Amino acid sequence: MKETLTSRERVKRAVARQPVDRMPIDFGVHFSTGISLFAYQNLRQYLGLDIDKIEMADPTQLLARVDKDILDRFRADTMLLNPAWPKTKKWNPRGNFHVNVPERFSPTLQPDGSWILKTENTSMRMPAGGFFFDGSCPDMFGLSEEERRALFARRAEEIYKETDKYTMMMGYSGFFGDMDFACDMLTDPESCHARNEQLLQEEIAEFDKMNARMGKYVNAIEVNGDLGIQSGPACTPDSYEDICYPYLKRFCEHVHNTSDIQIFMHTCGSIYELMPYVIAAGTDAVNPVQISARNMDPKNLKADFGKDICFWGGGCDTQVALWSYKPEEIKTHVKELVEIFKPGSGFVFNQVHNIMGDVPPENIVAMFDTAYENSFYTK
Repeated sequence: MKETLTSRERVKRAVARQPVDRMPIDFGVHFSTGISLFAYQNLRQYLGLDIDKIEMADPTQLLARVDKDILDRFRADTMLLNPAWPKTKKWNPRGNFHVNVPERFSPTLQPDGSWILKTENTSMRMPAGGFFFDGSCPDMFGLSEEERRALFARRAEEIYKETDKYTMMMGYSGFFGDMDFACDMLTDPESCHARNEQLLQEEIAEFDKMNARMGKYVNAIEVNGDLGIQSGPACTPDSYEDICYPYLKRFCEHVHNTSDIQIFMHTCGSIYELMPYVIAAGTDAVNPVQISARNMDPKNLKADFGKDICFWGGGCDTQVALWSYKPEEIKTHVKELVEIFKPGSGFVFNQVHNIMGDVPPENIVAMFDTAYENSFYTK
């Protein structure tokens, strides 16, 4: 089979549910489609690649920046937009793991082997032997708003001009909050409306600044709101339709009316009952497609919603399969899922959320190689 599209064209067309030469593959464009720095170092060693310049891209989940040699090895069509840290240093979380981290990242090792990072306003902890921090990470760039915006703009332009990869800007609201907000939707809907109206105006203003500065180099933005838990939606469909959907719809309309930027919605959990609203609001792709959650059967999702939205993820179950199956079982599992999601375009391959730190490298190789081997469309 022969590729006839660039990576950027391929992803844009797949998200728009248009014909493509092969199914696009994502490896780390978003902080829910990436890989733990522990698994990443193991993967690079397994492939015989150097481990001297591994960079931590997300200080909370301890995700690695996926380097170009790995992107090329697995035929990935995407690239993380977030720029490198202005200043870095080495951090040794344990054993032989050494990674470049931002200079401001200064956790302290505790007697019990855990790590704690404290600032004036926040605190994070990683237990001994853990793979990520619990808590909210403080700013690690240490830049003014204008300096930060300029840094991201330079990175977006670099990706656009020096590669053919698809990239996205993360960090916009999906107009749904945490479980406290879900409770407030039932007990105090007026205040939720007020919060979302204010948030909408703030998000539109922020998007306009980004779009004016670097919109021609950015292919997508992410709107974030975890609408589901393992067993079902985190709120009732009626309350979502009343309190969240109208603001998401207005934001999506603004983005689509003022740019060619696509909208990637990140929402974990069981969201089948909310999918009609996610689609009607104008989002272009949904991620991570948590197929292990209740009522998230891949065949039903594709049959019921595949003509209206792109599924970005769902290509390998990370809760059970990716870390526990043998490589041959991974190959069978991935092939079956690709055969469900791939037909008719509208699918970007990625596992369900991030590759965790204890996933064997041979399973990662089996997953991505199988995805590519089964990615081409035939006439």
